[in-house]
Amino acid sequence: MTEILKFFLLYREAIFVIILSIFLGIEVISHVPSVLHTPLMSGANAIHGVVIIGAIIVMGHARELLPMILGFIAVVLGTLNVVGGFVVTDRMLEMFRKKKNQK
Repeated sequence: MTEILKFFLLYREAIFVIILSIFLGIEVISHVPSVLHTPLMSGANAIHGVVIIGAIIVMGHARELLPMILGFIAVVLGTLNVVGGFVVTDRMLEMFRKKKNQK
């Protein structure tokens, strides 16, 4: 328990920045109009592609178990986000395609 407390005291500024960025991200994303959703999803897919590559590099240089586990989790979550983003983007673009006449 004291190790956890020491960790939080040592990295309190970084933890504070992460918590603030989470709240800021939620606030910004909740006010995005639906017209901008598809372009933003495409941008998020590109960013998560970079995250996946970075996580693979971290896993390649990991000498201990914790960086290996964190890298693996980052690869899995980044991949899920990219795949989900492509599915949502495809579904959104399907709404704008002309439908064939059915007789």
